[in-house]
Amino acid sequence: MTESSAAAVQSVEFWCDLQCPDCTAALDDVRALRAAHGDRVEIVLRHFPLEKHKFAFQAAEAAEEAFAQGQGWPFVEALLARTEELASGGTTFLGKLAGELGLDAEELDTALIDGRHSFTVEADHAEGKAIGVKGTPTYVVAGKLLDGSKSQDGLRARIESLLSV
Repeated sequence: MTESSAAAVQSVEFWCDLQCPDCTAALDDVRALRAAHGDRVEIVLRHFPLEKHKFAFQAAEAAEEAFAQGQGWPFVEALLARTEELASGGTTFLGKLAGELGLDAEELDTALIDGRHSFTVEADHAEGKAIGVKGTPTYVVAGKLLDGSKSQDGLRARIESLLSV
């Protein structure tokens, strides 16, 4: 193995609906992958808001603004931990959560109004459909689509086996 291949970073795409309870459960796998692989694996959040979740699209846009403000993953994790509050509080809750995390909540609200991140979310959703994402959570690892929307049993082991190749 050469030094450059040893340092290669592998990507795991995490296709997620930020109002989805199954995606909340999937965070344990995401955390375990980070812990096991450190900086050798990059977890890439991809947005796949489901129509059944009223605020999923806005949540995805808010997450993109949180990434722009340098706090993307903390925002995503906090949001997924509080999906019921999102369901009842909507965009007001997104601003409140941003403030709790020390983000510029006013800028997040402005981003939701001006739609600056809507293209990113729409592009992710369209790409997800094109590659066969049907539900969340879904992962793409080493070019393989792993659908966890029906069951997450054994999913982390399947991801690990693909990362080991």
